[in-house]
Amino acid sequence: MSNLYFLEKYKHPKNIRFDSFYKSLSFAKSRNLKIFVETGTSRGKNKLFFLNKFNWKDGMSTLLFAEYVSLNDGKLFSCDLSKRNIDNAKKFTKKFIKYITFVNEDSVYYLNNINFKIDFLYLDSLDGHDPVKSSQHQLDEAKTAINKLHKNSLVLLDDKGLKTTKSLPFFLKNKFKIIYETNEQILLGL
Repeated sequence: MSNLYFLEKYKHPKNIRFDSFYKSLSFAKSRNLKIFVETGTSRGKNKLFFLNKFNWKDGMSTLLFAEYVSLNDGKLFSCDLSKRNIDNAKKFTKKFIKYITFVNEDSVYYLNNINFKIDFLYLDSLDGHDPVKSSQHQLDEAKTAINKLHKNSLVLLDDKGLKTTKSLPFFLKNKFKIIYETNEQILLGL
């Protein structure tokens, strides 16, 4: 795949993170990144009893990353504490399921126990409604994952200004640089 043409279908008016995802995946493609880890699985929205639909305000990262790795011989590891979120994401991503490993556990615990290097890390667990708790959690994820990254790894932080108040200074102190940022997200690399 020479370009990211497939992303155009994710350019929904409510997907305020689209530009950031597009730019992040462009950098990932240029670095030949294949191993993606996200903390916080796309939830979607429940409609009626059994119908689900996309929740574009969340960005639908799991679906975007799943399609990207399917086209680039990669793998997505998606971790969430909520089994319900994972079950919903499995419905959205069933076309790409062979490229995804869903993990139902605390993200810090999961990141601590993986035994592989991460090419692309997306930190989006916990909602930003409680900035104190969520920013500490994102920092704990960052501290746990930093030794699993390599010189070409990219890190995408979600909920800029809410969850990133502690993790961003941590990554900058550890020689990461801001490559791209929007009002919602910050992309970092070495």
